Amino acid sequence: MGAAALLIPGCTGSTHGLTLQRPHYKPNILWITVEDISPHMGCYGETTIETPNIDTLAAEGVLFSRAFATSPVCSPSRSAAITGMHQTTIGAHNHRSSFGDQKIYLPKQMKLLPEYFRQAGYFTVMGGPKKTVYHKDLNWNRRNLGKADYNFVWDPAVYDSDDWKDRKPGQPFFAQIQLHGGKSRNAKVANPADPAKVKLPPHYPDCPELRDDWAKYLNSVIKLDNQVGQLIKRLKDEGIADKTVVVFWTDHGMYHVRGKQFLYDEGIRIPLIIRWPDVIEGGKVREDLVSHIDVSATSLYLAGIDVPDHMEARPLFGPEHKQRDYIIAARDRCDKTVDRIRCVRTKRYKYIRNFYPERPLIQPNKYADSRYAMKVMRKLLAEGKLNSVQARLFAPSRPQEELYDLIDDPHEINNLDKSPRHRKTLKNMRAILVNWIKQTGDKGQFPEDPITDS
Repeated sequence: MGAAALLIPGCTGSTHGLTLQRPHYKPNILWITVEDISPHMGCYGETTIETPNIDTLAAEGVLFSRAFATSPVCSPSRSAAITGMHQTTIGAHNHRSSFGDQKIYLPKQMKLLPEYFRQAGYFTVMGGPKKTVYHKDLNWNRRNLGKADYNFVWDPAVYDSDDWKDRKPGQPFFAQIQLHGGKSRNAKVANPADPAKVKLPPHYPDCPELRDDWAKYLNSVIKLDNQVGQLIKRLKDEGIADKTVVVFWTDHGMYHVRGKQFLYDEGIRIPLIIRWPDVIEGGKVREDLVSHIDVSATSLYLAGIDVPDHMEARPLFGPEHKQRDYIIAARDRCDKTVDRIRCVRTKRYKYIRNFYPERPLIQPNKYADSRYAMKVMRKLLAEGKLNSVQARLFAPSRPQEELYDLIDDPHEINNLDKSPRHRKTLKNMRAILVNWIKQTGDKGQFPEDPITDS
């Protein structure tokens, strides 16, 4: 279900909107942070469903068409976002690894984003709907302050509350509102997705079971759109919509067999929209490459807070903005499934390095194996009903290197690692990764303490 064409009315691809006239007030910063959703909204080209609230947000703000998570699974991704650092740099790369007797500590000089905001006088919020049911008014879960899922030891006191209503009169807030997104596949919505209209990517078999599963995923996007509408309405009802920067993004791509946990675009490409009425010019589409950690530096910049020198994140606006030539993403252990994969993505090419090529891509994994789509795929594999592209996912080994031309091959099917014509590109992207691993001290190079992988 590609989203190559961007459908914001009257918008064209642009790198405009970098500069802004900073107002004399401190804006509120609201992150709408969503789980397990890829860019399947109308403003990103999705036609099977309607997402009017997110589309309006995009029409009034800046839509980033090439935004990518640094990890295709939640805890490393969220650890990166809240520090402005790649999870591999800070040792938070293995999924949910700072538990029990094994603890991960950040360097003493490194702070979480809400700490910088508190120092600047902001009220900090971590909220989200209750896990068991979504209330119409989006009541917050006070017991756990919403989903953090940080892969290191941290103090929940960095968040003042689960709702910005608790702040002092006139005090600006930095708030994260966590929404379940793609984990709401049983959502009951008006005008649900029609499985007959679903178009599956070619690496999945076109069968009723997977069509229905994908339609349920799209229904979760519809539910998400309704929740975004409720949040924007609350801002307007409270008279603070024009003084609030809204950042809409997801922690990584959708769950499917080759999505979440993997470095294909289905797993790491995310929606990203930033809206600040009357300050950031709306209706723009930015086509430059963005790493999701850039949200951290951007939020500080928009609030008038200095971006720490150690941050690997880059502000997306202002004089210090510098476009990326490429983004890097990494996958390491997920649950008890040990792996190490790295990718370099430019606007045209994707390079993937598999550090365990002797292992299958789809290894046993408790989380993934419990998903309906995986069960369907394994059943069809056993029945000999997968074509060569689809069955490749379950091959006993995989290439050490993969290279894809994303213009000619957006679904990343035709590996060009042996192509003489692409030898120079392969060599250059390999060198980028090698240098990045060395320069950032990628901690995935070192074996994990066995206590964590027990």
